[in-house]
Amino acid sequence: MSPARVRRTRWLAGSVVGVAVLCAGAAAVATARDDGSAPAAASAPRTPSAGSADAGFAREMAVHHQQAVEMSFVVRDRTKDEDVRRLAYDIANTQANQRGMLLGWLDLWELPKTTPAGQEPMAWMSGHGHHDGHAGGHGGGGHGGGEAGFEAHDGALMPGMATRTELKALGAAEGVKAEVLFLQLMTDHHKGGVTMAEGCAELCAVPAEKRLAQGMVEAQRSELDLMADMLAARGAAPRP
Repeated sequence: MSPARVRRTRWLAGSVVGVAVLCAGAAAVATARDDGSAPAAASAPRTPSAGSADAGFAREMAVHHQQAVEMSFVVRDRTKDEDVRRLAYDIANTQANQRGMLLGWLDLWELPKTTPAGQEPMAWMSGHGHHDGHAGGHGGGGHGGGEAGFEAHDGALMPGMATRTELKALGAAEGVKAEVLFLQLMTDHHKGGVTMAEGCAELCAVPAEKRLAQGMVEAQRSELDLMADMLAARGAAPRP
């Protein structure tokens, strides 16, 4: 095939992907703007306020997801184990797409993408009913209880997020050591993410966002079971 034809083929393939991404984004925006598929949509506010659970979850889960994507790319270069690399790819792909939806909704609502100055992390979850010990099962993974009042520490801005020190250790590890540390850190990360998503599923008003949050809960719980098995196969376990 001639170089000109190769370039033309690549351009066409890229155009198809670009159109698909734009269509997916338009569909997500349309759903967040006005979802008529659920009766609750008629009473739900069309534009959430900056202090709403909808906005708080979108802002903070976007940050939470970004770290998961970064950790997945780090471990991809620290191990040759195909199972771990495949899991990392799935997490990075899924959470990057979800992050794009969350940030797109904030754009649509014309709301800031960063937490307002002086507002504590997880303040939007103050009405979430996780005070019966349930958060301990799916919660902050050693960096907090997964509720309002969570205190940021060493770069861990939300429940389950890895600290700067832990990220540095992951970047320095290799082979099985990197695999185990990644699986432990991502287990903590998923537990914190599940607690946050459960909070949105309960408190958010936008039907599309509630559905996304519930989907996160189900998918990440499934991956938690998978990571527990992968840790056991390496003679390790999730961190207490």
